[in-house]
Amino acid sequence: MAARPPAIPERALKALRRLEWRMRGRRVETTLTGDHRSVFRGRGMEFDQVVRFEFGDDIRDVDWNVTARLGDVYRKMFVEDREVSVVVVFADHPALQFGSGTRTKRDLLLELAALVMLFGALNRERVMLIHQTPGGTHAYPLARGRDRILAIVGALFASAAPDPLGVDRLPLPLVRHDIPRGAMVVWIGEVPDDPPPIEWRAWTRHHQVLGARAEDEWERDGPAAGPFTAYDPVAGRVVRLRGDAEARARHAAWRDQREARWRAWWSDPADRLTIGPEQDVLEALSLFLRNREKSGPTRSYR
Repeated sequence: MAARPPAIPERALKALRRLEWRMRGRRVETTLTGDHRSVFRGRGMEFDQVVRFEFGDDIRDVDWNVTARLGDVYRKMFVEDREVSVVVVFADHPALQFGSGTRTKRDLLLELAALVMLFGALNRERVMLIHQTPGGTHAYPLARGRDRILAIVGALFASAAPDPLGVDRLPLPLVRHDIPRGAMVVWIGEVPDDPPPIEWRAWTRHHQVLGARAEDEWERDGPAAGPFTAYDPVAGRVVRLRGDAEARARHAAWRDQREARWRAWWSDPADRLTIGPEQDVLEALSLFLRNREKSGPTRSYR
C-alpha cells in the first residue's frame, strides 16, 4: 500500500543534513557525477531512437548497422538518457539489529539507503522507496525534488525497528509490478534465506537490480576463541557460545552456505555490495559506483 511520509523528526533531519553536506564535498562530486547525469550508470534501458553521434557520446552506443547503411556515425538513444527511476527496497529484517561493535547492521544500511536516495535527489532522478517489514510493506510512490525525497528518507529513519521476537520472514527480493520498467532497483537488507525463484532471472532482464548488505565481524570471522556468554535477541535469553574447533567448523559451513545464496541472487560481482563494520558507508558506496563504471558495458534491459 502507498504510505504518506510523516514529518521528519528533528534528530533524523539533522542526520540527513550531515549526510547531504558530506555528499556535496568536492571529492564525492568529482568521483561520482562524471559525464553522465545519473550516478547509477543505468544506460541500456529501453531503446528509443537512433541519433547522429556527437563528440562526447559513448562509443558503446554506436549502432554499427545504421552507421554502415548511412555512411555517417549514429548511436542508439535509450529512454534512460532522458529520465531515470531509482527504487530503493529496504528489507527491514529483525536480524539487522545485530551488531558486535558500536553500530548495528540496521544503522549501517539505513545510512546506505539514505545516501542512495539523496544521490537520486542530487542528480534529479525520480526516487521510490519500498520498506519491507515482517508486519507488511509500505511503498512510497516515485518522487522528484529534494524536499519530497527528504520526506521519504525521513520516514524511513523514523520507522521503528521490527520486534526481534516477531516473525522473521520477509518477502523475497523481487518482483513488484508497480516498479517502472527499466528502473535501477537497489535492494538493501539481510542475505535471503531462500534461493532465488525461477521468476528472478526473467525479472532482472527488465530491471537493473543491485544487492547491498552489511556484514558484521562475527559473521565474517566467527567469535573469538574461547567460550563466552552473549544475549540472543531472537531467542530472548543469554546463551553460552563455544569457540572450539567444532564451533568454528560449523561457522565456516554456515558462512559458505550464506555466501552461496548471496551469489545465487546476484551472480555478477559488480551488482553486489557488502559493507563491513569498519567501513565508512559513503566511501564504500562511492567505491562501488566507481567500480561499476569501470566494469564495462551495461546489459540491455527491455
